[in-house]
Amino acid sequence: MKQQQFEAQNHKTWQKFEQLLKNKEKLFSSLSIAAQYELPILYKTLCNHYALAQTRHYSPYLIERLHRLVLQGHQQFYRKKHFSLWKLIEFISTTFPQTFRAYIRYFYAALIFSLLPALVVGLLCFNNAQFIYTLMPVQSVNGMEQMYDPSNRHLGRTESRKSETNLMMFGYYIQHNTGIGFRTFAGGLFLGIGSLFYLFYNGILLGGISGHLTQLGFQDTFWSFVCGHGAFELTAIVISGAAGFMLGHKLIAPQQFSRLDALKKIAPDALILMMGAALMFFIAAFIEAFWSPSLFPPSVKYFVASLLWTFVIAYLSLAGKKHHAT
Repeated sequence: MKQQQFEAQNHKTWQKFEQLLKNKEKLFSSLSIAAQYELPILYKTLCNHYALAQTRHYSPYLIERLHRLVLQGHQQFYRKKHFSLWKLIEFISTTFPQTFRAYIRYFYAALIFSLLPALVVGLLCFNNAQFIYTLMPVQSVNGMEQMYDPSNRHLGRTESRKSETNLMMFGYYIQHNTGIGFRTFAGGLFLGIGSLFYLFYNGILLGGISGHLTQLGFQDTFWSFVCGHGAFELTAIVISGAAGFMLGHKLIAPQQFSRLDALKKIAPDALILMMGAALMFFIAAFIEAFWSPSLFPPSVKYFVASLLWTFVIAYLSLAGKKHHAT
């Protein structure tokens, strides 16, 4: 390919890369989410163009220009990164809740597919003490009964975990809950069917355990234990499912884009939801490890839970909204 054709074909790519890097003092982390996603792709393409220009012995001017852009990109990607507390605050206060509301229809869909099986199976297990054994093996049911038996001095823990400290349980809950969230999200890559399965499956298990323990008379120990951290944990699971549905929807209906391009377009926003869900899982794990097993009366725990649920709903509904003077 002649140099003139090469330049005409790739000029827009180089120009776009220069535009993103026009402010040399601008940190990569301060760019928009879309730009952060696009810049590495452009940089990889630019490096390839630079290598081709050298191999084909194009003019020194063109090689120098591409070399300069490659160096600028390298400095941008590999400069020393600094943790920005302000960026974290901005993400929590604005970016995450705004993105959540922008895709709230996916959240509602995920909520339905999680809540309906939980309600149906919960009622079945409440009215039939044997139904739980069609969902879980006997050993698992016995373990759940032990965890929330009023005589258990370590609520929420099985016999094998009674000796573990709250801090150890904190680490376990983070690993366990984020694992559920990630699987629910990643399942969206299977046309959303994986996300649907995990939401449905978690709903069935939650409903079955809730109905069974309630009919046993363990409602005060069980519900007072889960009601607090559930505000963050259950919401985060549904948000993970919503993010998975976003991926699945674009794979099924990419509109005018190819499936890969449609996925690339929606991925940054889906990742924002997952990062927000990860923070909620972290908070839920902290509450579950240090507050939920405490010996406060159920009435106190229910009151605290009502405050936590109100906070989560208000945060996702109102945080980041811009108020204009009338």
